Amino acid sequence: MIEFIDIVKKFNVGTPDETTLFDGFNLKIEKGEFVCVVGSNGSGKTTMLNLLCGSLPVDSGKIVLDGKNITKMNEYVRAKYIGRVFQDPQKGSAAKLTILENMALADNKNKRYLLTPAINKKRMDYYKSLLEECNMGLENRLDVQVGSLSGGQRQALALVIANMSDIDILILDEHTAALDPKSSERIMQLTDMFVKEKKATALMVTHNLRYAVEYGTRLIMMDKGRIVLDKAGEEKQNTKIDDILYQFNQISIECGN
Repeated sequence: MIEFIDIVKKFNVGTPDETTLFDGFNLKIEKGEFVCVVGSNGSGKTTMLNLLCGSLPVDSGKIVLDGKNITKMNEYVRAKYIGRVFQDPQKGSAAKLTILENMALADNKNKRYLLTPAINKKRMDYYKSLLEECNMGLENRLDVQVGSLSGGQRQALALVIANMSDIDILILDEHTAALDPKSSERIMQLTDMFVKEKKATALMVTHNLRYAVEYGTRLIMMDKGRIVLDKAGEEKQNTKIDDILYQFNQISIECGN
């Protein structure tokens, strides 16, 4: 379970541009939920993810993961439990390393590095089996540098890498926004498959209302650091795009988007 408890987050403190985004923000996410988060620019979606991952500190309040207070835990420590796929496909893998080298690094996450080879060739069949699920031919290109792959291929690899270790939470930060429509569809299919296979708790920020409606078990809409809509369970499954489009458009117009 993830809990945001009375979170306060301010920006540009002590300057004329000081703003308060979160002022007593509360949110509880049950273990195994796949939460889709929508909202206009500046609503707090990505800031919420950054607070959870430790990329940003909270000003006050607590973040609790499975009963443990992680508010002051360093980002690199939280990374043991959290996998993250960014909007930019280049951020999820090392461009100058091969697919095999990237997967070997991910395979050794949270393990001690001793005087042993970085790449365990006995694991290659396992790596290939993971890549085969992407249906992009990556399993036949293990020795290719990642920098030569397309954006969709790199994002698929980033998804595989994020799910290779024993994570509790998968963070998806507009991870289809930089892709062409065909690649976006495939990445969403892979996302849904990995989340269900891993049984991980997932938070996906997206501007694509169709993805927010079609995927996941819960839908949240944010505006100015507040949750203005929250649909879960059967209510979420019965939600149509038109059910949320008017409210989303009103928020976007008010924010000048």
